Amino acid sequence: MTKFMISFPSSAMVVPDDEWEAVGEAAHAVIRDAKAAGVYVFGGGINESVAPVTVDGEGVVTEGTYPSTGDMFGGYTIIEVPTAAEAYEWAAKIAVACRCPQEVREFQYDPES
Repeated sequence: MTKFMISFPSSAMVVPDDEWEAVGEAAHAVIRDAKAAGVYVFGGGINESVAPVTVDGEGVVTEGTYPSTGDMFGGYTIIEVPTAAEAYEWAAKIAVACRCPQEVREFQYDPES
């Protein structure tokens, strides 16, 4: 089985204020379905009120990200499914719930994970 990350930037979600509750309920329903199907690994949204930091090998903490990396905001879901086609199906379900397109990335196989 392969792990996939399904994600979107928070700026992609253009939702009227009075519809956020419905979006949240729809997104949670998809996650419950993924859990019931046994494909859900992890998910959540980046806490945009907490600035990112970089930690080097000596434990030195520096505010910010890698210089070439943009800010990472939004929501992320990790699933484990047999095929990319199945990952795309889950991404489509999340896209409907969150009302925005989803990016899908495949993790490289790691026998230790």
